[in-house]
Amino acid sequence: MLAAAGCLAGALTACGAGGDHDAATPTASGSGAGASAAVAARGATIGAPDSACRLPVTFALAKNWKPESTVPDSTGSTGSTGSSGSTGSSAAPADDLAAEIADALLHQGPVTAVCEVDAKPAGHIGFLRVWTGEPGGADARSVLASFVGAEKGAGHATYRAFTTGGLSGTEVEYRVTSEILEDTKTERALAVTTPDGPVVVHLGGLDDEEHRAMLPAYELAKNTLRVTAR
Repeated sequence: MLAAAGCLAGALTACGAGGDHDAATPTASGSGAGASAAVAARGATIGAPDSACRLPVTFALAKNWKPESTVPDSTGSTGSTGSSGSTGSSAAPADDLAAEIADALLHQGPVTAVCEVDAKPAGHIGFLRVWTGEPGGADARSVLASFVGAEKGAGHATYRAFTTGGLSGTEVEYRVTSEILEDTKTERALAVTTPDGPVVVHLGGLDDEEHRAMLPAYELAKNTLRVTAR
């Protein structure tokens, strides 16, 4: 994974979204939008030890969305080491740089990216990403505020509380301006705290249209969010 830091950089800036889908009745409640939000058709569930991404929480994915862990393997390796006939010393600086870039991309505020769910198989361009942090005394609101504050160009954030499946959390909708693309788009995230630390689930989008299209997948994740059974 770290060896593909360049690809990861592009992936972390591309998030999906889009138009409204037919919905089931949502189960999460909150003081803002969400009480009548569309919910995507249900596919796989992630978070359990035997799932694609082991997490402090479990939640359902939209149909055809593909999850993948972004956690390095137990050796920390992201590819084969050594090579046939190549000099190890010349490759080391490039490997170190890739590792540094990947490390920067995988951390935002107090949390680290551990899982990304690709919307491309479902016909969208974007990802639903999961970030986790170390256990501590921070509440969901402060974790989420730190997460948003660490994103360059973020502003105009609106926070609201929500409850789902016995969990109480905070979600935020905010705008992100890219100086390179000269564009501003909407992003959305939620945070809950668990005995194993805080969890942030984030939905970005290539643009506002894509973001709207993927909102039902975000709502499904929020409505089915549960603490992983120990």
